[in-house]
Order: sequence, then C-alpha cells, then structure tokens
Amino acid sequence: MNNLRTHGTPPYSVALLHGGPGVAGEMAPVAMELSSKGGILEPLQTASSIDGQVAELKRTLEEHGQSPMILVGYSWGAWLGLLFSSRYPGLVRKLILVGSGPFEEKYTDQIHQRRFNRLNRDEQKELKSLMGKMENPAAFERVGEILAQTDYYDPIPMRVEGVELRADIFNSVWKEASEIRKNGKLLEAGKRIPFPVVAIHGDHDPHPAEGVQKPLSMVLKDFRFILLEKCGHSPWMEKQARDEFFRVLNKELSIS
Repeated sequence: MNNLRTHGTPPYSVALLHGGPGVAGEMAPVAMELSSKGGILEPLQTASSIDGQVAELKRTLEEHGQSPMILVGYSWGAWLGLLFSSRYPGLVRKLILVGSGPFEEKYTDQIHQRRFNRLNRDEQKELKSLMGKMENPAAFERVGEILAQTDYYDPIPMRVEGVELRADIFNSVWKEASEIRKNGKLLEAGKRIPFPVVAIHGDHDPHPAEGVQKPLSMVLKDFRFILLEKCGHSPWMEKQARDEFFRVLNKELSIS
C-alpha cells in the first residue's frame, strides 16, 4: 500500500489521521474539502503496532510536512495523534481530535450499550457473533457495515472510494491500544503535550462525550471541547452537522 496521499498544494501543514485502526483512506472526503485552502497530508498507516504506526507517521511528517504541523485525528487516529504528539511535541503545533474513543476504561460499556440499543434483535445477534471473528476480513468488513447503522445520526449517502480495510492491522494494534487505555498509559501521554488540543465530538456518537472531555480536561494544559448537535461519529458524513463541523474545523486550522 502507498502509505501517503497528498491533497492541495505544498507546503503541507496539516495531516489527517484515519481511524480503525486499519481503515486507511476514510479521511479522504475531509482532505478534499480542506485542500482548496491549503496543503493536506493523508497518511495511510500500514504498521501493525502502535510503535510502528508512530514511527511511520514521524517519517511521513518529517519527509513531506512543514513542521510544526496541525494533526487532525479521527477515532483511532485521535489516539494515535495524542500518542505521537506526546513523543514528538516539536513536530506538532496543535492537535484536533474528532470522534475520539473514551480515554478511560470505565466508559466503554456505554459504547456497546448505545450501539446495541440502536439495532434490532437480529442485528444484535449477528454483531455479537461477528465480534469474536474480527481476524476474518469478511467479518471485519461486515461489522463496519452494521456499526454504520449505529454511529450516524442523519447520514449523507456517500461511498468513499479507495478505503482499504485491514483486519490484521486492526487486531494487532487494537490489542495494544485497549491495554494502554486500561493501564492508564494512554491518558498519561496527554500530560506531555504542551500545545493546544481541541476535541470535536458529536452528541449522537456512541462513544460518550464525557469519556473524552472529562479525562482530557484533567491532564491537558490547553484543552477545549466542542460538542456538535445532531451529529454522530463521523461529522463530515452528517446532513445536519457537516456545515458546522467544517466551520469549526476551518476556524481551528485558521484556513477559513
């Protein structure tokens, strides 16, 4: 896999970090929207460990970006952005977290409950069955299809081309990521970030907003939290929140 896409014209001062882990290319619609106003890097993470993804991102930003950069991390990419920023703060001037997962283990039950409550009985049964088979690429893809029903508020019908699903990357990286949330190392990383961090979150996102806002407020020196109404996990895919999302994002990027 080519692990970098570029949008707009140099210099590239903003990098968008996709989610998953293992869902490379899903940030393309955001990159294309922003590219008329500045150069955007869209790194596609291919490494199968957290350290590997951090190192891969460092190489990409040093070789192609204009540091210090603004990182916009979505879902898993929000965690990756925070972990990267804590290790290499000199390469980053601002971190924007979009649809982040909660930073403490105590909030995770809310995610599962909210998703199950938005499915019918057959879908709940299928999801439970598939969750134990995530190493299978077909099961990984099907879980994504089911969660698309639970994670949006009022979605825009949109198929993002060029997204590569990697179940192997998901299983390997998520095992590590889950562990560092449990043992507190994920949140601890925030204490080493000296620059501004902004979290943008949808009020309909099954990932509880308080699981992002409260923990990060305790450890970050400069933190703001923005809650979007009538918005699910992917704000740029929401009919009623898309415009407000890009208004907020452009303002935070100072390219509006």
